[in-house]
Amino acid sequence: MAELFIFSIAESLITKLASHSFQEASRVVGLYDHLRDLQKTLSLVKAVLLDAEQKQEHNHELQEWLRQLKSVFYDAEDVLDEFECQTLRKQVLKAHGTIKDEVSHFFSSSNPLVFRSKMAQQIKDVSKRLDKVAADRHKFGLRIIDVDTRVVHRRATSRMTHSRVSDSDVIGREHDKENIIELLMQQNPNDDGKSLSVIPIVGIGGLGKTTLAKFVFNDKRIDECFSLKMWVCVSDDFDINQLIIKIINSVNVNDAPLRQQNLDMVDLEQLQNQLTSKLAGQKFLLVLDDVWNNDRVKWVELRNLLQEGVAAGSKILVTTRIDSIAFMMGTVTSHKLQSLSPENSMSLFVRWAFKEGEEEKHPHLLNIGKEIVKKCRGVPLAVRTLGSSLFSKFEANEWEYVRDNEIWNLSQKKDDILPALKLSYDFLPSYLRQCFALFSLYPKDYAFASFEVHILWGALGLLASPRKNETLENVVKQYLDELLSRSFLQDFIDTGTMCQFKIHDLVHDLALFVAKDECLLIKSHIQNIPEIIRHLSFAEYNFIGNSFTSKSVAVRTIMFPNGAEGANVEALLNTCVSKFKLLRVLDLRDSTCNTLPRSIGKLKHLRYFSIENNRNIKRLPNSICKLQNLQLLNVSGCEELEALPKGLRKLISLRLLEITTKQPVLPYSEITNLISLAHLCISSSHNMESIFGGVKFPALKTLYVVDCHSLKSLPLDVTNFPELETLVVQDCVNLDLDLWKEHHEEQNPKLRLKFVAFVGLPQLVALPQWLQETANSLQSLAIKNCDNLEMLPEWLSTLTNLKVLHILACPELISLPDNIHHLTALERLRIAYCPELRRKYQPHVGEFWSKISHIKEVLIEEPEKLEEEEDE
Repeated sequence: MAELFIFSIAESLITKLASHSFQEASRVVGLYDHLRDLQKTLSLVKAVLLDAEQKQEHNHELQEWLRQLKSVFYDAEDVLDEFECQTLRKQVLKAHGTIKDEVSHFFSSSNPLVFRSKMAQQIKDVSKRLDKVAADRHKFGLRIIDVDTRVVHRRATSRMTHSRVSDSDVIGREHDKENIIELLMQQNPNDDGKSLSVIPIVGIGGLGKTTLAKFVFNDKRIDECFSLKMWVCVSDDFDINQLIIKIINSVNVNDAPLRQQNLDMVDLEQLQNQLTSKLAGQKFLLVLDDVWNNDRVKWVELRNLLQEGVAAGSKILVTTRIDSIAFMMGTVTSHKLQSLSPENSMSLFVRWAFKEGEEEKHPHLLNIGKEIVKKCRGVPLAVRTLGSSLFSKFEANEWEYVRDNEIWNLSQKKDDILPALKLSYDFLPSYLRQCFALFSLYPKDYAFASFEVHILWGALGLLASPRKNETLENVVKQYLDELLSRSFLQDFIDTGTMCQFKIHDLVHDLALFVAKDECLLIKSHIQNIPEIIRHLSFAEYNFIGNSFTSKSVAVRTIMFPNGAEGANVEALLNTCVSKFKLLRVLDLRDSTCNTLPRSIGKLKHLRYFSIENNRNIKRLPNSICKLQNLQLLNVSGCEELEALPKGLRKLISLRLLEITTKQPVLPYSEITNLISLAHLCISSSHNMESIFGGVKFPALKTLYVVDCHSLKSLPLDVTNFPELETLVVQDCVNLDLDLWKEHHEEQNPKLRLKFVAFVGLPQLVALPQWLQETANSLQSLAIKNCDNLEMLPEWLSTLTNLKVLHILACPELISLPDNIHHLTALERLRIAYCPELRRKYQPHVGEFWSKISHIKEVLIEEPEKLEEEEDE
């Protein structure tokens, strides 16, 4: 069944109720006692939720109880959000309100006396419902579990692997096998008999890590090299005693095995003595298959026991899905297992879908099979799952059904691809599960940017509060790093301040599966929206149809990731205001509406609003500034927009602002009052000649200035931009970059930029001198489509923290600085469509290759590759 996310919702509610700011605010309006009682009941229920979620799979009554509880939790969340809205409204009224505003406030439902009465009743109603549902918890015999240990319990029934494999069943892994065997047969770097080489194989679930390990384990060369081979599946909890018993039993193939039920009677000393006697003087290979433990203390303890008296050259081969575990255990660089080629995938599919030679009788099925294989994206277990599901089926419609359906809609056996992938999901901590599920709202192959998921997760209240000296950006980066470590993300590029990534198609299928009771990606075949759905994404604008005929009042997200061009946005907005009063996210990018209704100001819970690239809209209603919860406002690309709305200063929660306007001067008195503003993008504002003269942005971290044709100056200094980390200047063809710092004294503090990009600047002949001031902070530098850039300065080598350097489409650039080898921190150099650079620095053959050969990742790309990238 799909994930309920109920534990993380309970945690979020309790954290909010327990916060100092919330408790203080509740005292002010006289609701402290009501909210404290609600918190007590929530805490009682939360204590048994983990046990309930573990036991629900085969207990329909328990599933229904959890659904009821989840419904109450969401209603409680809405009540608390209402409370926060009132608190924000009072802050705005105090800071920016007029007498007219105060009178209006007094006669509205926000009047303190009216609000207190209404809220008290709503809290009582929620508490009463919660008490009623919570009382039923006793009849399920649920245990109290305070820590999220459900992964251990779920793993107890997981698959156990063995070491047997037929070479004929392994396709496309010969090269990987040879690489691993070469590592296994090498001498240990410190071959003193006291060290063990540990070689990790890492990859997404179903990619064939275990199969590869078997392939290696059964090779005759391994038999000749190692006097002892042991295979241990580690998949349940990493218990040292149990693992030693498994290792001893793996040696004692023909002896009576140690019994697990006698485990309590055998202490670690006795087990160690047995293990030592079995391994003494033996050169062994130990495979630890399917490792999930990231407790370094336990790993070091096991490693120390294993290397007691071992023969030189002993090795451990580890398979895991998690990069951080591979890094912790490995003594060499991990072997990252890649997807199978389309040809090998098809061969594997035929092996599972037909008896030998039978495929020749069914060429029409083979053509459909090729399309089915594409869905698998080179993951062998997915190929096997779909191939075996079609074995002995010869009707074209059965094959077409598999071709045309999402994998999560197809029946799955215990060892098939979706259960295999879901094991990785089961190991996610509760705070990451909903974040991951929201990937289902985007189409396959979507290119994500970290700030995009940041604002979505933040708008829906899924981000933990930053700890001391942390920012929300740090929290998002930690979340993404953890998802990357667990192989959920791919094509990951970290620029130092922003990340870009994609997710594998099969991981997308997993997100669809776990989110199906919460999220809906609407395609042509979907006729209506179930009432329980809270997050909606339209694959195409014309799929709206009559989707909103149901009572979908719970909807919190509406988005068009591929754009809403052609959609009847006016009607949709009216529906949102009348029905979706709890909406948090409304993304109408590429819409074509001419106006927005004044009533949009009633969507007081809205955190995320975008009409990016609307080419028709000329005015925004001032009522949009009533949205005190708004964290993102994106009107970038709205080239007919004559002016920004009045009252921007009232958007006190705004963190990201992206604008296009015909105004020659920005309303600085409004924007500089946005005390939380961290990201600002100004694009296609062609009437502006200068911006930011003497204006302070104390919290701004990211600044994009794009396609502002008249812009001549852009004064930046650390006094006005103390937190600025990311600067992107693109297609500002009249901007003189060298004028930026002329009027500043040399002794002034320096900008602490981490990421700088210059794109589409034909006036750029050399890098501006002020960039040298960022020597101690700059981590990424990107230069693209600067047609007249002739040289990179020798002082580039002073950028000692530079990790990433991208140079794309700079045809006049003929060489890199001679001392580029001084950039010892540089990890990634990408050069594309720079003919001379490509010739001189071509890996291994270019005359200057030796100057950059120290760099970990060097990409010298063909011109046509860049052109393909531009087309995408």
